[in-house]
Amino acid sequence: MKPKSTTAVEWPAGLGAKGNEGVANNVINTKGAIGYVEYAYVKQNKLTFAKVVNKAGNVVSPDANSFQAAAASADWAHSHSFYVILTNQPGAKAWPIAGATFILMHKKPADPVATEAALKFFSWAYEKGDKLAEELEYVPMPDAVVAQVKKTWATEFVGPEGKPLAAQ
Repeated sequence: MKPKSTTAVEWPAGLGAKGNEGVANNVINTKGAIGYVEYAYVKQNKLTFAKVVNKAGNVVSPDANSFQAAAASADWAHSHSFYVILTNQPGAKAWPIAGATFILMHKKPADPVATEAALKFFSWAYEKGDKLAEELEYVPMPDAVVAQVKKTWATEFVGPEGKPLAAQ
């Protein structure tokens, strides 16, 4: 049976570790070991990485382009609240194991003023933060995904009067 992205695998050998640093240290100190850590951690610490074969059968490198290709080909529109596990996404350049960072918010907030301020910040981040994200070795979401997120904000985050909180 082939494990899925939500399957916890009991490996016959090996060590587990907590966080990027723990995994990297175990890999460094264990002959023949492999591990999976965050892209920014790899870049900042100049770690060795492997290329892998993706769903399309192509060999891809872990880099901003292959992560963005995975995000661009995911079916965000049909996901529940933009929750998508980015494993084995279609696409010639897609990296097969990627992840998006999420912000969790109540659709009907107890403090609409604070929620509106947070949505304005996220909107600014989407509009002005790509360069900053890249400088920190993070990958901006594709424009089409950002447009879907903003459309959802306009319809799903409402104040006490039922009016949308996020200005487009």
